[in-house]
Amino acid sequence: MPDRQHAHQLLDQLGPGQFDAVAKLLEVMTGEEDEELTEEDRRAVAASREYFRRNPEGGIPFEQVVAECGFTMDQIRQQGE
Repeated sequence: MPDRQHAHQLLDQLGPGQFDAVAKLLEVMTGEEDEELTEEDRRAVAASREYFRRNPEGGIPFEQVVAECGFTMDQIRQQGE
């Protein structure tokens, strides 16, 4: 099945909130955002780029963030169900 057709089938399975989130993500990915970045947004983007410039191996693993917040991965998985 072609990727585009598969993507359309997946989109058809989403609820309204999920669809809105995916639509926003696609807007960001294609540069079609309606909103201008605030100065705070620009600083956050610059800090993120600087972090990844200094840490080319990547960011913090999700499991580490979960543990630092005092949760277990089982708790996170159960919350999603």
